[in-house]
Amino acid sequence: MSAGDTAWLLVSAALVLLMVPGLALFYGGMVRVKSTLNMLMMSFICLAVVTVVWVLYGYSLAFGPDAGGGLIGTLKYAGMTGIGPQSLTGSVPTLVFAGFQLMFAIITAALLSGAIADRAKFGTWVAFVAIWVTVVYAPIAHWVFTAHGWIAAHLHILDLAGGTVVEINSGSAGLALALVLGPRLGFRSDPMRPHSMPLVVLGAGLLWFGWFGFNAGSALAANGSAGVAFFNTQVAGAAAVAGWLLVERIRDGKATTLGAASGAVAGLVAITPSCGSVNPLGALLIGVVAGVVCGYMVGLKHRLGYDDSLDVAGVHGVGGFVGTVLIGLLATATVTGGPRGLLFGGGAGLLGRQALAAVTVAAYSFGLTWVIATVLRKTVGFRVERDDEHGGLDLAVHGETAYDLVPHAVGGGRTATHHPAGRHPDADFPTSFVRTGPADE
Repeated sequence: MSAGDTAWLLVSAALVLLMVPGLALFYGGMVRVKSTLNMLMMSFICLAVVTVVWVLYGYSLAFGPDAGGGLIGTLKYAGMTGIGPQSLTGSVPTLVFAGFQLMFAIITAALLSGAIADRAKFGTWVAFVAIWVTVVYAPIAHWVFTAHGWIAAHLHILDLAGGTVVEINSGSAGLALALVLGPRLGFRSDPMRPHSMPLVVLGAGLLWFGWFGFNAGSALAANGSAGVAFFNTQVAGAAAVAGWLLVERIRDGKATTLGAASGAVAGLVAITPSCGSVNPLGALLIGVVAGVVCGYMVGLKHRLGYDDSLDVAGVHGVGGFVGTVLIGLLATATVTGGPRGLLFGGGAGLLGRQALAAVTVAAYSFGLTWVIATVLRKTVGFRVERDDEHGGLDLAVHGETAYDLVPHAVGGGRTATHHPAGRHPDADFPTSFVRTGPADE
């Protein structure tokens, strides 16, 4: 056991955990005021649900001994059986490694909530998360993150921190969820502006901060590879801000705060798989490309008519594809220690394998998520009642509101949380304050 590696992985796991409240704030600021708390809760509940699943059997399915064909692990470690303080994975205790990977599973599930903001039943969402982590996330993690997983063993792709497992997976699943649940009431007709840009920027900042643990921690050691991943993460995030704002300036005439926050996330998404494969100039290029491509792609939902509320597919799915595939062009032996991309004399083989892995993960995630969501919709119901969606989910689902928008009574004994006739306190909130999505023209 290495004390230094263990300390770094513990810190990295904590940084990734911080990304969950960061995501909650990022998403929470982007939705309309009447569903702010619901958006926060959809992220926060993943901390509880995924942790329980991970301990009972999730970790074993993802990282246990292969059950055959590199498709899924066995239940050997169910309940974390047989894993003690002296058990090691590489140079770190296995429980530390398991905790680090748990944070990946949590944030991936939480990402999906942005695709169905404002309209999902909370109880069904909880059930969906538990099922989805079991049949979608755990198998894909086994394919990519374990030496005997079929993608790792046969395709030999480069994906240090989960461009396939986290980003392409969440983007594809988010698109399936959005299609199954259908668009929000008023989609493409009502203004759906972010109600709090300060929350969006704060959330994006926390995500950026946590991403250093996400990417550099994936080296599983305090070494040079972690240093390269750390530096590349910063470079790509910054470059993508410039790329996204350039798109906005050309297309809309203005560079927005929401665009800067969204661009940063797009660049961080794209560098997730490639942070351990490219040099800083490669990271710069990947960031710019991700910012430009994602900046244009988020507008497609308006032309095609699907309501991916907070652009999970347009940012995480597309950004994940950009970062995963560009490894096949930009990987350099000075960073990887061997494999090289097409532009560095490595041929087209790596590029083809990266693309195949990306498409395979996307197809599996989209298909299985579609099935799970459809079954839940037809059995227990996945979408809230029309009146609840119109009035806002905070009061209808959680019995509370994010902001006190009703004046306190002077002497009548009513509190600020008492709303006559069940009327939502922000039912008449100015429509100029309501918007959802980075490119909701």
